Amino acid sequence: MTLDFGPAFDVAEFRAHAHARLARELPPDAMTPAHMPLASDFLLGGPPPSAERLAEARPAAVLAPIALRPGGPTMIFIRRADHLRSHSGQVAFPGGKIDPGESAHDAALREAHEEIGLEPRDVEPLGWLEPYLTGTNFRVAPLVAFVSGDFAPAIHAGEVAECFEIPLAMALDLDRFEVHAREWNGISRNFFALSAEGRYIWGATAGILRTLATRLLR
Repeated sequence: MTLDFGPAFDVAEFRAHAHARLARELPPDAMTPAHMPLASDFLLGGPPPSAERLAEARPAAVLAPIALRPGGPTMIFIRRADHLRSHSGQVAFPGGKIDPGESAHDAALREAHEEIGLEPRDVEPLGWLEPYLTGTNFRVAPLVAFVSGDFAPAIHAGEVAECFEIPLAMALDLDRFEVHAREWNGISRNFFALSAEGRYIWGATAGILRTLATRLLR
């Protein structure tokens, strides 16, 4: 599909297209221990997870926010604080672990509010992508959403080093994605990566982004 991502971006057209291509609800079994996500870095050549490892995958949710800026839509990202124990300094979507008794939807909105000050009233959910199984054993449910064009981030300095945006056209450009490799815990892992406006986005975040681009533009 050809979309104009500049100032003439058609919000209604994109909304209708997203509703047609994304899941309106997260399937009820998508976050269960036995469900093997169809999106994962393991599909790039790494060893598949054992049933035990799959059962231990921790449930998490992220918000993939598309800000409706006057100059054209952008995708919002965060860079995690450097002192965090896991994924420190990495580019990510706002999100985190799902608390007991909490839905993936509520977790994604709660984390976005805690990390960048995004109010739920400024979020318009568009749909879900297939949960993504990360190399660090998180089962991540990505909620794609529009965000109000006048949103101004207020970051939680204890968790987030910075919040930044990349033009949506650039973030969804399939030609930018490459497969990179890195050794982690003695095992060579392949993962998706892309560079945009001086930012290096890799791992699960790049994998989720590529899944979104493939779903919407092919």
